[in-house]
Formats: sequence, C-alpha cells, structure tokens
Amino acid sequence: MFSAEIIGAWLVVFLTLCICSFLYNDNPFYKAAEHLYVGVSAGYTLVIAFWTQVQPQLLGRLWPQISENTDSSFFHKVWYFIYETFNFLTTGFGMLDRSIFPENGIKGHNEIQLLYIIPFILGIFMLLRLFPKVGWLARWAIAYIVGMTAGLRFYAYLNSDILIQIQASSIDFNSGWIGIVNGLILFIGTLTGLIYFFFSKEHKGSIGMLSKIGIYFLMIKFGASFGFAVMGRISLLIGRIDRMKEYSTSEFYYATPILSICVIICLIIWAYLIKGNAQDRTFS
Repeated sequence: MFSAEIIGAWLVVFLTLCICSFLYNDNPFYKAAEHLYVGVSAGYTLVIAFWTQVQPQLLGRLWPQISENTDSSFFHKVWYFIYETFNFLTTGFGMLDRSIFPENGIKGHNEIQLLYIIPFILGIFMLLRLFPKVGWLARWAIAYIVGMTAGLRFYAYLNSDILIQIQASSIDFNSGWIGIVNGLILFIGTLTGLIYFFFSKEHKGSIGMLSKIGIYFLMIKFGASFGFAVMGRISLLIGRIDRMKEYSTSEFYYATPILSICVIICLIIWAYLIKGNAQDRTFS
C-alpha cells in the first residue's frame, strides 16, 4: 500500500536522479527539477517572509488589535474602516474564511504607528512595476532600498571588516612567542594582500615583491575556502547517497533501482532522438 511516506521517498529519489542526470548532459529531467526547485523555493520564501515579516511587523503596526482601552475617535473609526475594507477584499468579498487582515486588527502591537505608512506605500510602488504606465514609481522604492542598504552595510562593514581587521592585525608582544609569530603572519598577510590590490603604482621593485607575497596569502585563503566548501558539499552528497540506499529496500518498493533504470532508459531515448534530429537538420 502506497502511503505518503513512500510517495515522498519516490519523489526524493526521482528529483535526486534528475539533478544528478546533469552529469551526462543538460536534459529535460534536469531542467524540470531545476525549475521546480527554483519555483518552490521562491514561493516558500515569499510565504514565510509575508507571514513572519510583512503581516505582523508592517500591517500589525498600522492596524494593531483593538482592545478595551483603544481610542474610539473619528480617525480611529475611519482608519479601521479601511482595514475592514481590505479584509473584505482579501476574503473574496466575504466568501473565504481566512484573511491576512483578521477581525479587530492584528496581534503583536498595542498602538498605531503611522510612520510605517511609508514602507507600506513603497511596497505598493514595488508592485506597480507590473504595470508599465505607472511602473516608474517603483524607482522610488528601489532607490530607497539601495540607499538605505548601502548606508547600513557601510556602517556594519566599517566595524566588522575594517576596524576589527585592524585590531586583529596588531601584534600583542605580551602573548608569548607563538602569539607573536601568529600576529606577525597575520600582519604580513593583511599588508601584502592590500598592496596587491594597490593599482595606483606599477608592481615593480619592492612593491612588486610584496604583492607577490600577497598573492601567496590570497591563494592559501582561496584554497582553504574552496576546500572547506568542497568538504561541505561532499558531506551533503554522502547523506544523499545514504538516503538513496535506504530507499532501495523492499520497504520503499525498491524506489532507487527502479527509478534509476527508468531515468537511464529515458535519457538514452532522449539522446537518440536529439542525435536523430541533429542528423536530419544536417542533411536538410
């Protein structure tokens, strides 16, 4: 009897084989799995981001849940009338039970924060990119995001990459011979690496020699980073192979060997058809 676990195992094996089929050539199996992965990842990320950030942190600050102590002024009534209108529209004119605008406001905050109307409007501007006539409004939102991100990142990188790197490159002469040697190596590597990227003067003489030393430090760093990345991918591959071995038993109806044979046969047929079409175009 096929259960949800067995169907899931067959899907896992099939998609894994589809991705691995790229080792032979770019083929429809790989393209289908790639598009499915990208589409599912984008949809999942969008849903998670909306329900964890946009809905509680943006809409929840504009329309917090109404309590007994909530002000009942004219502005408050008009403001929540807009909220109820959004609720009515997002429930399909009252035909759906679930809405992104729950009744009586969104939990999480105690008072209305009108300042968040700015990101709300900028978010609407981003969606207007879908309409060519008013798509130019999205440039305001993009400009705000780029400018704000650049400012925040500059401050973060100034502290984490520049100031901390300068502090780490200093040599502590009270740390013993091992600490002094390690600090000296770090200082030389940092200095020569920066000299290698100094293009205002031709790399000749002493500057050329120091830049070559910087190349060695950079290659060691890149090699170590690449090796670390490969080790991580190999560990993932080992885990996937173990899972494929697990799904090759009778408990999962021999999913791995059966699907492997099916995918190989389909690839052989596909390669034969591609070769035949290429020959036909040559003769024509």
